[in-house]
Amino acid sequence: MNEVTEGATEGTTAETTTGALRRIRLHLARSKEFPEGSARHGYEFLAPLDGEGHIDAEAWKDQRAACTVTRFWANEAPEHGRLVHRAGGVGGSSWVFDYEEDASDDDETGYRFGDHAFVPGEYVSLRDEDGDMHTFTVFSVVPA
Repeated sequence: MNEVTEGATEGTTAETTTGALRRIRLHLARSKEFPEGSARHGYEFLAPLDGEGHIDAEAWKDQRAACTVTRFWANEAPEHGRLVHRAGGVGGSSWVFDYEEDASDDDETGYRFGDHAFVPGEYVSLRDEDGDMHTFTVFSVVPA
């Protein structure tokens, strides 16, 4: 089953195969601190998506080693980790950006990531390691 998903720039498209790895880029959305949002604050991660843009948990099981994340935050050094699916959380499971396999105090949790479609222009939220919630816009979704 193939469907079409918007690419990184307006007017471009990329064909999506269910369960295929996609490179998803999130930019910080408008906030009190950043009234215009910020392309210098965000994440880029790899995840298998279904035809509607949701993270495909079954495909993730087979591709988990490839599901990496890079956190970029202005002038800070980039952080590299993995997209991890864990039991618990809202809806019985949660998606987490895990930067150190043996520690959980550095994890950043996606708010209802399993329910959101990762489609350019949509919004998603993440709780950072300090417990603060930030909203991001899906900037691009392209083949990995």
